[in-house]
Amino acid sequence: MVASNGGGDPPGWFLDLQDDPIVAVQVKADHHTARARVATAEEKPELWRIMTATGAPYDEFQAKADRQIPVVVLEPGPGRAAGHLHHA
Repeated sequence: MVASNGGGDPPGWFLDLQDDPIVAVQVKADHHTARARVATAEEKPELWRIMTATGAPYDEFQAKADRQIPVVVLEPGPGRAAGHLHHA
């Protein structure tokens, strides 16, 4: 996930993840929990390339941003009660 917010301030969901990185993820009918983290400096270039290859204008957003736009990685995480999950 790219926390671009069009190059503006960080999106609210990204700020929420800093407080509680456990999220509920749904891909079609598959539901699971994950732990969100910011990609490392080593990971980000390749992930950025993949994300911009989708046609999304992330390079344009980065050019007008006064911050480094983070890429968020979701890794399999521990389960928690559904009422305590952020929905990404």
